[in-house]
Amino acid sequence: MSARDQAGGTGTETRPGPPVVEARGITKTFPGVVANASVDLVLRRGEVHALLGENGAGKSTLASILAGLYQPDDGAILLEGAPVALRSPREALAHGIGMVHQHFKLVRRFTVAENVALGDRSQPLVMSAPDVNRSVVELGERYGLPVRPEAVVGDLTVGEQQRVEIVKTLYRGVDVLLLDEPTSVLTPQETDALFATVRAMADDGKAVVFISHKLGEVLAISDVVTVMRDGRVVGRVETAGTSTRELAQLMVGRDVTMDVQREARPADGTVLELSGVTLAEDARRGRLTDLSLTVAAGEIVGIAGVSGNGQRPLAEVAAGLVDPDRGSVTVNGREVTGRGPRAARAAGLAYVPEDRIGTGLAPNLTVAENLQLTRPHGLVLDRKRWKADARRLMEEFDIRAPGPNTTTSSLSGGNIQKVLLARELSADPDVIIAASPTRGLDVGAIEFVRKLLVQRRAQGCGILLISEDLDEVRALSDRILVLYEGRLVHECAAEDADVTELGLAMAGANR
Repeated sequence: MSARDQAGGTGTETRPGPPVVEARGITKTFPGVVANASVDLVLRRGEVHALLGENGAGKSTLASILAGLYQPDDGAILLEGAPVALRSPREALAHGIGMVHQHFKLVRRFTVAENVALGDRSQPLVMSAPDVNRSVVELGERYGLPVRPEAVVGDLTVGEQQRVEIVKTLYRGVDVLLLDEPTSVLTPQETDALFATVRAMADDGKAVVFISHKLGEVLAISDVVTVMRDGRVVGRVETAGTSTRELAQLMVGRDVTMDVQREARPADGTVLELSGVTLAEDARRGRLTDLSLTVAAGEIVGIAGVSGNGQRPLAEVAAGLVDPDRGSVTVNGREVTGRGPRAARAAGLAYVPEDRIGTGLAPNLTVAENLQLTRPHGLVLDRKRWKADARRLMEEFDIRAPGPNTTTSSLSGGNIQKVLLARELSADPDVIIAASPTRGLDVGAIEFVRKLLVQRRAQGCGILLISEDLDEVRALSDRILVLYEGRLVHECAAEDADVTELGLAMAGANR
C-alpha cells in the first residue's frame, strides 16, 4: 500500500477547487543565470501539486518568489484572480502563503511554542503560553503532527523539528503551503507520516506544493506534477496518468532507466577492514564508536543512515584523511592507520567524497589539471600528456566539457562528479569509498554513476557506499549496514532488507 493510500485516499475526497494562486510568465535572472523563464503555475485548493526537477531546474526559485523571498523580474502573481505583490515573506504570509524550507529556520534553545509564536505580529506583547500551547496541540491533532509545546527544539529529532516548522506555518493560517525537499532528512517512517499530513491538509482544502527531485515520492503523494528543466516548465501531467519513465524523460529530455542489474557473484576476500574504530566528537566532525566492518572484493556494502550520524567521519577515516583515536584500517591486507591518504591510495583505495568541490576537486583548476591531482609527477610537468589523458578520460567517462582546459567550476554538477570519478577510478583501485555519489545530480547522471559502480563491482572491486538515499542503498548494495550516532546498529543482506526495520534502525530503535 502506498503512503498515498495510507493517508486516506487519492485526493478525491476534496475535489480540487478553482485556482487560489496563479503564477503567470514568471521570469527571474541572477548574474549569468536565467533561473525562471516565463513560468506558469496554477495551484488549487484541495490539491497536492508536485514541482519536480533536478537541482538548478528553477523550482526552488519559483517557490521562493511565491513565498516573497524573491521578486520576479517579469510576470505576475494572482491570488483568487487578483494581482498581488509579494515583497517579503511577511506579506506572503499575510496573503495566506507559507513555505517550509529544506533547512529549518528554528531557534534551537527556544521551546516549540516559543518558535511557533516567534515573529507573529498578532501576538500580544507578552505571549499567552496557554493559548499558543493549545493551538499547537490542536493543529497537531488535526493534521497528524504530534509535537509537545513545552519541548526544547534542540532536543527534538530532525523529523520532529520539521513538524514544528509545519505547525509554525499553519499557525499563521495559510491556505497555500510550499514544502521544499521535505523528505531529504527523514526516515521511511517519518516520510510516511509526512505524506499522511500532506494529504490531510489537502483534504482540508489547502493547496500544497511538494517540491522534490524524487520520482517515487512525487507519484506517491501528488495529484498533479509540473516538471521544470533549465528554468522552464517542460511538462504538466496528472499523476494518475503518468509514470516514473515519463517523468524522468521530461526531467532530462531522454529515456532513463534507474533499474540496476547486478549479477550474483561470490565475495572474493576482504579488501577493506575497519576494526574497533573510535573517533571522539569535536566541532568539525561527528563521532565513531567501536566501529568494525569489512568489504570483500566484488561486494558493495551500503551504509544507510540519516544525515549527521557519522557518515563523513567514517568515510574520512577509511580514506586516511582522519586518524582514529583507536582502532585500525586495513586496505588489501596492509594496515594504513595513521599513515595518511597517500598510503591508503598506494594500497589500492580510491575515495569519492560527498563534497566533490571542496574536498574532491580544485574548482579553479582545469579538467586536465584536476585529473592529475593525485598522480605522481617528476620535476617537469608533461602538460601535453595531461591533455591527451584528459581527452581519453573525457570520452570514456562521458565528461561533457568544451575541452581539457575548461575550468572545472564551469561544468554542471553531473560533469563535475564525472571528473572526480574519472580521476579516482582510472587508477584501477581495488577498493572504492563512494560517499553520496549521486547527491544533487540529475537522473541521467545518477543513472551513469550507478551503472559505473555496478560495473566496477563486476570487475572485482570492493565498494563502501555511504548514502542518505535509502532507495539507492537498497538498489546497489549486497549488504546493508545502518549507522546511528556513530555506531553500526543493524546489518542485513540486501535481498532480506525490510524498509520498516531499516527505518527503525535509522531512527535509533536498535541502539
